[in-house]
Amino acid sequence: MKKPLVSLQMWTLRDVVEQDFRHAVTEVAAMGYHGVELAGYGNLDAQAASEALQDAGLRVSGMHVSVDRLKGALDEVVQEAALFEAKDIICPWMAPEAVATRAQCEALGEEFNEIGAALRVHGLRFSYHNHGHEIATVDGRTAFEWVLDAAEPRNLSAEVDVYWVQHAGLRPQDLLHRLGSRVPLIHLKDGRKGVGQCEIGLGAVNFDAIFSAVEQIGAVEWYVAEQEEYEVSSLKSARLCIDQLRLWGRA
Repeated sequence: MKKPLVSLQMWTLRDVVEQDFRHAVTEVAAMGYHGVELAGYGNLDAQAASEALQDAGLRVSGMHVSVDRLKGALDEVVQEAALFEAKDIICPWMAPEAVATRAQCEALGEEFNEIGAALRVHGLRFSYHNHGHEIATVDGRTAFEWVLDAAEPRNLSAEVDVYWVQHAGLRPQDLLHRLGSRVPLIHLKDGRKGVGQCEIGLGAVNFDAIFSAVEQIGAVEWYVAEQEEYEVSSLKSARLCIDQLRLWGRA
């Protein structure tokens, strides 16, 4: 298996990105990340953001795109993906009330199947990113799995967020084994039980088991570090995460 590359979800640096996208990606490159996962372009437009990333020598591991844009501006999304030379488009969020029943999950999966098929025509891969509510049990299985199974694997993959899986009460490695080759992207995030998120390696997530599952499955192309909460600066938090992954031989 080819070793997954490591990127940073730029939502981690949202305070920096809002003020100076170019400075943010320069810092990310200096930390040693191979790429970034985009969630908007802060103070730049897409063209200028693309140039900043090229200057920093960073690849785009994927683009988080809202479901509204996926439904209403898909051609624009495709054009931006070409600009960034990105192949992965990810829906980062659906509200809990959108996946509360099996029927809702299956209807969403069918809708995602159509979006994924349209993106695939342009050589793009479409994934759905989970939070905790998609890991809730609905009719005997997770909402996330109902959504995925309502779509063709070639049209819908999974970006598994290991912190949110564990936060919801499941072992991330078990879900990874169930989903298998449908997981090209993994969000690496950690947290302490009952406290909240923390930098990778400082919490309760069993990364050894996760890395073992990834190696057995052999489909993951990118590890994506992300911090939504931090007690230090966002830049220091991002650096602590890549430093830990480097110590583990994962970056």
